[in-house]
Amino acid sequence: MTLKIVQRPLPYVQRLESRCTDCIKVVVIHCTELPDMAMARVYGEKIHHLDSQTGNSGHFYIDRDGSVEQWAPLDRIAHHVRGFNAESIGIELVNLGRYPHWYQSGHQQVTDPYPGQQIDALASLLNQLVAQLPGLEGVTGHENLDTAQLAAEDDPRVMIRRKVDPGPLFPWATLMDKILLERLTPEDL
Repeated sequence: MTLKIVQRPLPYVQRLESRCTDCIKVVVIHCTELPDMAMARVYGEKIHHLDSQTGNSGHFYIDRDGSVEQWAPLDRIAHHVRGFNAESIGIELVNLGRYPHWYQSGHQQVTDPYPGQQIDALASLLNQLVAQLPGLEGVTGHENLDTAQLAAEDDPRVMIRRKVDPGPLFPWATLMDKILLERLTPEDL
């Protein structure tokens, strides 16, 4: 059975740089660090890159109930992970993460679990992508590729991770048992 994917292109999608899909090697798993899909959409539509008049977003978004939306086509480079956008697909899972105090020193624990139906939809999407993209090699987490640290907003003496998603509650073992991709480490990329 084919996963139902709702097409909801971002308003600036035609301004995203184009690419051939043969260059796509990895899928990067993210969490939105926002409470719901509506807030994620508002953030995704914001212009963050003035030169190209585009924003930060993934290609796909998966809600807690397993519904899937595609916001950017695969032949466009979405801005979702520093240094790896050109060869990757970004998949965002609706999850609170560290919301709303992302960069405060005392709020770095992720406590929102990922529902089973969300992980099942992710596995189905990943397997569809494997069938569609012969060059796809593996999957990794955002936290593995963006390891930068920054000073905490509430205490600049404390350094915290800029990105921690999908985080310690993400069920990697469960996902890997359901998909046809390898889990890649930064050394593999």
